[in-house]
Amino acid sequence: MLMKLVTLTFTVLFVLLLVSCETPAKEDHDDLHTKTIRSDDLSSPSHPYSHLNAEPQEWGEHVTGVKNRMHTDELKVALTFDLCGGPFGNQLDEDIVDYLRNEQIPATLFVNERWILDNEAAFLDLANDDLFEIENHGSEHVPLSVTGQEAYGIQGTTNAHEVTEEVLSNQRTITKRTGSSPSFFRSGTAYYDEVSVEIVQALGIEVVNFDVVGDAGATYSADQVQHAIENVSPGSIVLLHLNQPESDVSEGVKRAIPTLQANGYTFVHLNAFSLE
Repeated sequence: MLMKLVTLTFTVLFVLLLVSCETPAKEDHDDLHTKTIRSDDLSSPSHPYSHLNAEPQEWGEHVTGVKNRMHTDELKVALTFDLCGGPFGNQLDEDIVDYLRNEQIPATLFVNERWILDNEAAFLDLANDDLFEIENHGSEHVPLSVTGQEAYGIQGTTNAHEVTEEVLSNQRTITKRTGSSPSFFRSGTAYYDEVSVEIVQALGIEVVNFDVVGDAGATYSADQVQHAIENVSPGSIVLLHLNQPESDVSEGVKRAIPTLQANGYTFVHLNAFSLE
């Protein structure tokens, strides 16, 4: 038990040292996501923390350490919406936002740094509304890997330093604008290896995915979105997208929520319960 505690302590100290030495805060300007990322040779067997860049054994959406549900038997559901940023993900589905506000439905928003930098006013409007919980959706919207694994044709981070920077660059951006540090992280594509998850946990942040795919990257029809959301169970975390206003996500959400409410469900932020 003592050895495990010592190992975890050194792991946390190493990650913090790595970040403080190589990623100084840039509080006077906002282009945090454009800085060069240097790689550390953690793969050397002689490096005291080489386990952080060990060869992973798992790759996917539900690897060891990723939280996918809330720990509750109550009829509670967390609606989570990704705002991904980039050339094809920089919009805001205001129809969903208006509906959630009108019906007072709380939701958790995983926001990418690129989306924030391109939508400053909209981000602050969302962040200043207590109805919405703001969480971290990464900086470059890439899979989290220590070996450069790909998901959906997108190459992931390639080492422990890039993993920390994908998380912490956006962590700084959100904290600077809101005064609060996100507690939860979801990567672009929602893919990870278990080593990268361990690194994020060492930073004091939980990695959160989902147990219900609500819109398949905003490609589902309204009927498919409705049926997916209605397939929840107590403690479900639903994955949806808030950056595709031309999709059918809004219509599906507006159909599903009254049905769940009629069945006794209420909606909560992710931080309402511990996660599992």
